[in-house]
Amino acid sequence: MATPHINAEIGEIAPAVIMPGDPRRAQRIAELLMDDARQVTDVRGILGFTGTVDGKPLTVMASGMGMPSAVIYATELYQFYDVQRIIRVGTAGGIPEDVKVGDVVVATGAHTQSNMNQFRLPGLFFSAVSSHNLVAAALAAAGEAESQVHAGMILCNDHFYLQGPPGQLDLLAKYRVLAVEMESAGIYGAAAEFGREALTVLTVSDHLLDYNQNMSAEDRETRFQGALRLAVAAALS
Repeated sequence: MATPHINAEIGEIAPAVIMPGDPRRAQRIAELLMDDARQVTDVRGILGFTGTVDGKPLTVMASGMGMPSAVIYATELYQFYDVQRIIRVGTAGGIPEDVKVGDVVVATGAHTQSNMNQFRLPGLFFSAVSSHNLVAAALAAAGEAESQVHAGMILCNDHFYLQGPPGQLDLLAKYRVLAVEMESAGIYGAAAEFGREALTVLTVSDHLLDYNQNMSAEDRETRFQGALRLAVAAALS
């Protein structure tokens, strides 16, 4: 049974999904992780692949950019395909001084200025948090990581280019907000809605307070192995 945005049949998507934003990155991850990866969906160019890792089923599927797109796919995966956990892997801009380009961030929760989760708990501010079990599994795998690994809060923005108010980045650094990206608060909200699990593991690709720290476009596509290893550990835990 296909959904409006996923044309895989029931049973073709694994209980655990690794979710990058970029469809091409989804294909590269699937080919890197799985000898038996097969494409199971391609609606609107959003590619998904299913295979096995260490004998366990795993799907790698893109989400597109931003919370609206990511929430569509997360909702359909949780609601119609009985997916139990989604682990987002992606890139982010670092904020505190000690969070360097190339470091890995395990996002325990996501602040946001978006209204994506506004109506989930009427009259309250929804807290977009990850699943403790997945955080624990990712951090347990971090002992062998070549990159520095940080765990904590991130910021999930609706805008890529629009700047926040003056001084906001310094305030975020003071409050130990590790990085900024654009999908996690929405995915965490969808997981809470359906009683499932979600986690985001990010590679820091640039630094918002130190513009001398930036990955090249090529580096952005290749230097995600550290974050990916933690994400897979969480997915298969």
